Order: sequence, then structure tokens, then C-alpha cells
Amino acid sequence: MKYLYSFAVQGIQNYIFQTNELKDIVGASELVGYICTDCFEEFYDEYGKDGLIIGAAGNIKYEFENEDKCRKAVREFPKKVMQKAPGVIVSQAVVKYDSDDIFKEAIDELERRLKTQRNKQSKSLSLGLIGITRSRTTGLPAVHIEKDDYIDESIKAKRNFKEKKELGLCSKSFYGKKNNESLNIENIAINIDKMTGKNDWIAVIHADGNGLGKVVQNVGKREDDFRTFSQNLDKATTYAANDAYNAVKDMFKGKTPIRPIVLGGDDMTVIIRGDLAIPYVTEFLKKFEEYTHDLLGCLIKKYDVFNDGADKLTACAGVAFIKSSYPFYYGYNLAEDLCGIAKKDAKRYAGEDCLAPSCLMFHKVQDSFVESYGNIAKRELITSSRISFRVGPYYISESNIPEGRITIDQLKEYSDNLNDREGNSIKSGIRQWITLMFNNKPMAEQKVRRMKSLYNHDYTKTQLIEKLTETLKSKEEDTNINGLCMAYDVLAYNTIMTQKTKEDEEDGNKI
Repeated sequence: MKYLYSFAVQGIQNYIFQTNELKDIVGASELVGYICTDCFEEFYDEYGKDGLIIGAAGNIKYEFENEDKCRKAVREFPKKVMQKAPGVIVSQAVVKYDSDDIFKEAIDELERRLKTQRNKQSKSLSLGLIGITRSRTTGLPAVHIEKDDYIDESIKAKRNFKEKKELGLCSKSFYGKKNNESLNIENIAINIDKMTGKNDWIAVIHADGNGLGKVVQNVGKREDDFRTFSQNLDKATTYAANDAYNAVKDMFKGKTPIRPIVLGGDDMTVIIRGDLAIPYVTEFLKKFEEYTHDLLGCLIKKYDVFNDGADKLTACAGVAFIKSSYPFYYGYNLAEDLCGIAKKDAKRYAGEDCLAPSCLMFHKVQDSFVESYGNIAKRELITSSRISFRVGPYYISESNIPEGRITIDQLKEYSDNLNDREGNSIKSGIRQWITLMFNNKPMAEQKVRRMKSLYNHDYTKTQLIEKLTETLKSKEEDTNINGLCMAYDVLAYNTIMTQKTKEDEEDGNKI
């Protein structure tokens, strides 16, 4: 008889982004990683780590052979977690089974029971009594004073964990697990003002794998294959994140302006300096495909998971560009929303039971309104003549992408062509044209003709103006949109990459 045990940290994002202090966010992230790894080890049965199916990103699945050991984990592990990470919300479930032939049924039943338990939440911190001193950032009962700041038990635990003089498990995986590289913790930014560069833009990136449910549905029929898939998927995500970090680390000096928040399974969330975000996430998506091919390709082919014969996984990502003072929680919500839009677009054109291509969606937050991307698009990106400036998502490869879509390399090329002296003049003109598109379309058309006449001696510039202002065919699902234009995205990306608004701490130049 075997006992399949599952444990999950609920509302990870709420727990991690409880405050807007980067050091608290990092500490919370490391605590979640610790819960799913070292914290659980004392509850292993005699088979040790061999019983572990997955332990990452707030989720644990472990197969017990010993009923007493399983009972001990159910009874004692949640209490240990709540002591180590006050404020965290957890759920757990167990399924008993006795044959490898019914492993898939056991996994499905386990997920059903875990879902039921999620509706019976129990918080480890009470709301406290009336009149008690409370944390000014969370509203929970204060237990400690730190430099005139009242902090609650949850924040205290996160800061204590962060302040250990070594990298946490999440950071170790992110910065160098693949090659066992070492990184001095003193070189990693723990305050947000050390993450910004020549401007104040930072980014929250959230990436998520495509087709995972279909893979699990097939591979999950056998216990050994399911374990191999789960563990190798975690490795593929970690290795891809590490390779992407190595690809951009030459773009900065001084403090490392990238902090991993969630890394495991097929999920990756990071906070990163703005100009590094697109290069980083593009490399991550490419490497994710490569590593899932190398580590999971045989299993995917073995079960004929995809009708197009794909032997890898792909991923989509959302990138929310925000000012460093903007609430991280809302930045994460926007990144997750953008990732979902990218996944939906890629899946729509992939074909029945085929693998969707990798792509990314981004948005630069312009104001302090906190709302969904759908509402942002309606308010900021659609003109009265129903021309939409929401062109994305942008695809990673030119092959196997929906007709009329644009790659991220094409977007970069248009942006790069705006970086010379004449390009600055064109940017100014395009901004004026966008404003006119919202207020007076005939005047906008006249503005385009005027810009093109100024550069009739330079075919490259006139072509650039045409590309930025042309109306592309709207997407099939956008029945109320008359066309798309990419000028807004190109200018937004160019601003992130080139805008200089403050002293660059890396080279000491006054901007």
C-alpha cells in the first residue's frame, strides 16, 4: 500500500507581495523555496528523497510507503511551516492506492481533494485584538520595532530569513545552480533603488509553460514517468533561467539588478531592471524550449502528446514595466494577465492538440490606475475610430507563428532604428501622431505625410515611418477593432531601453 501526499502553499503571490519592500519580497520568496525543500526533509520515510515526486514553487508531492510517516507529515508539517513562515496559508491531502496501474486515478483524486481543502483556509496569524499596535504596512499585530517601524511576525520572519549570510534556495537555483557557480550575496541588490539604472523603470516578468496540462494527462499515467517529468521540468526551468541570467549579466556592473521571486515547475517570476527585461525573457523562452527538448523530449514523444509531433515544451511570458515606486503586487498581477493573453493568442492558432509557439506580451504602465490589462487597453490603447495600439503578443521565432503576427526581433529592429539623431525627431513626430489619432484622425494622416516629406531623401526613414503608422489587419477575435498599429509599443520599448532621467550609478555619469 502506498500513500500519495500533497502539500501546497496557497496564495503565494499574496504572501510574497504583502509589502512593497524588495527585501521582504525576497525573504518571502526564499521562505517558500525552503518550505518545499529542506523544511520537508525530516518527514521523508525510509526511501528518503526517492519518494519525492516534486518539491518546488510552493508544491510538494511525496509518495510514502510507511503509513505512520505519512500521518506524521499530515499532523506536524503544517505546524512547522506556519512557525517558520507566519502568515502563510497551506492545504494538504492524501490518497491511498496499491497499484501502479491506478497511479493516474490517484493523482486526479489527490488534486480533487487538495482543491476541496483550499476552500477550508486557516491562517496562522489572528487579526489581533482591538487597540493592539499594528504593522503600518500590513495591518497585522506588531511584534517587533525596527528603526521606528512596527513590523508583524510575518515580516520579521521574512527579514530574518533574507538576512542569512548566504543565498537562499531560490537564488542559488537562479544565479548558478546549473554550473554550481558561486555568487557573493553582497553583490545582489536588496533595495529597489539599487536595481534601477539610467532611468527609473523596472519590470516584473511572469512566464508559464504551454501545453503542460496535456503532457501531465498523458505522462501522469505511470508513476516513474510522472516523477521523471516533474523533476526534469523543474530542472529545465531552472537551467533556462540561469542561462538567461548569464546572457544579460554583462549588461550591468555593480549590484546585480535581477531578483528571482518564483522559480520552479514551469513557472518563473522575476523582478528586473527595465532595460534587461526583454533580452532576459527572450533568452529564457528560447532556452526553455531547448532544455525541455533535451530533458523531456523522449517522454513527450513516447506518449505522442502533441498532434504535430512536438518533442519539447514552449512557454509564454508577460512583462509589466513599472516605475520602482509602483506596487509590486499590481505589477505582478499585470504581468500574469499579460502572460495569459499571450498564451491565449498562441493557443488559438496552434491547431487542435498541437504545441503553441513561444511569445511574450508587455505593457508600460503610464499612470497610477490599478486595473486589468483589458481595461487599460480600452482606456489607453483604442482610438475613437477603433484603431488599436495593442499589437502583441510578440513571437520568439519566425517559424510557426500566426499570420500577421510580429516577432520580438522585428520590434527591436524598429526601436533600434530610432536611436540616431534623425530617429529622435521621428520619435517626437510619432508621439504627436498618436495623440492626433485619438483626437483628430484627418490631422493624424496629414502629420504622417508631413513626416515622410521631411525624409523623402532617406528611404530607410520613410519606410520606418510607414511601418510605425500603418494599420495592420485586426485579429479575428477583435470584431470591434478596425485595425492595429505598432507605434505605441515601439516607442514604449524604446523609452525603456534608452530614456535617461537620472544619474547612472553604474558609470557615475550625470544624466
